Amino acid sequence: MILAGVLFACARSGLESFGEAGDSTSSGGGTGASGGGSKGCGDSVVEAGETCDDGNLAAGDGCSASCRAQPVLVAIGASFACALSSTGVVKCWGENGTGQLGLGDTGDRGDGPGEMGENLPPVELGSGRRATNLACGYQHCCALLDDGSLKCWGWNHDGQLGLGDTNPRGAGPAQMGDHLPPVDLGAGRKAVALAVAGRHSCAMLEDGSVKCWGQNFSGELGLGDANTHGSRPREMGDALGAVDLGSERRATGLVSGPSHTCAILDDWSVKCWGINSSGQLGLGDVVFRGDDAAEMGDALPAVDLGPRRRPTGMAAGISHTCAFFFPGALYCWGFNRAGQLGLGDDENRGDQAGEMGRELPQVDLGAGAVVEGVAPGFTHTCALLSGGIVKCWGGNDSGELGLGDRASRGAQPGEMGDRLPSVELGTTRWVKSVVTNELHSCALLDDGSLKCWGDNHSGRLGLGDTETRGDEPGEMGDALPALDLGF
Repeated sequence: MILAGVLFACARSGLESFGEAGDSTSSGGGTGASGGGSKGCGDSVVEAGETCDDGNLAAGDGCSASCRAQPVLVAIGASFACALSSTGVVKCWGENGTGQLGLGDTGDRGDGPGEMGENLPPVELGSGRRATNLACGYQHCCALLDDGSLKCWGWNHDGQLGLGDTNPRGAGPAQMGDHLPPVDLGAGRKAVALAVAGRHSCAMLEDGSVKCWGQNFSGELGLGDANTHGSRPREMGDALGAVDLGSERRATGLVSGPSHTCAILDDWSVKCWGINSSGQLGLGDVVFRGDDAAEMGDALPAVDLGPRRRPTGMAAGISHTCAFFFPGALYCWGFNRAGQLGLGDDENRGDQAGEMGRELPQVDLGAGAVVEGVAPGFTHTCALLSGGIVKCWGGNDSGELGLGDRASRGAQPGEMGDRLPSVELGTTRWVKSVVTNELHSCALLDDGSLKCWGDNHSGRLGLGDTETRGDEPGEMGDALPALDLGF
């Protein structure tokens, strides 16, 4: 979840990815439509047995060498995950007790044989609709669609689906597809980015404003109160206020943890609000922000990032936050009991004065390491480095670091830098994006495949069993199966 933040930092957006690959239309007749009929896969014409045809036989560009769509974006919930294909199809697997897989039932998928691949149904989002972006929280997901609408499904106890009630969607028949209403963000308003985590959802709108709804115990909605929004009639649409980010300020990026939210603003400053028990807001104290009207807008301090004024990307974990800066330096703050900040100790950062800005150490990922993405989870963090390398550190009870053991990394001196091994994901393979959540991690690879490791409760790794991966030798690299998503 968290995942919204993770995707902002680690992967191209679904909108960008969709535009680059998997286009199933052709103009002017196309190669296969002229000169005597079909020429098969690679002719830019989608034919029987194909789900895409981008005019080449290369893999890893969203359309495989056999003209099957490939995943371009992954979002992880607490015990489940979803993938968006280059053709706008969404598929979800893992735990499904509240309909978070969007399949009209509550049966888990991916924990037994014969449940993945073409046997895994797509999420129905409406007649003729395709998804362009995707984010998941604890037990719910939201998708941006090709017509600019936004739809959410799964658990809805706190109104996180934004439908003016607390009824879950996706757990029973006639709840998805055309039956699933879009989220009302206000007259003429459309979302351009999502940040979904825990039990709340946020959207960045086309004018740079931000609206959030759902659980609000800690002020994570940024509305100056601690009331849920979206669980009752007449709380959404124009009645839902925008987050006050300060005079004439607008958001350019948005990330969320389960109980806190951060925005990158148009002046390159960063503002965070919500729970702050471990300093995850980066304000040098443990005072919550956003649950009182006098705490937002110009009264909300920007995070002191020192001379590193322009974050290239940012992501929020459950209780810690990370940002990276040109030319590839990574900084993390908040909860650190398992070493998830990667600083060689277990001391929190950002919860006391004098810990941010110039005093916040850079995460050491090795000589010459250039960070291109970051994915904070619960007690672990993964970073994507130049060259398609992934390194993970922090807690490792379920092998979520992907290092073939259960030993944590990052809480003791000498565990980071060049001494921290990279995650092995296969011979000659390199990583395009990485995402994490509580106890597992997933990576999209250069050939268009998807691999996941860590805890496998309810089949969240999508491998047709419940066996943990990455906690023992011989489980990673070429030995780690890629998911069969049947796109």
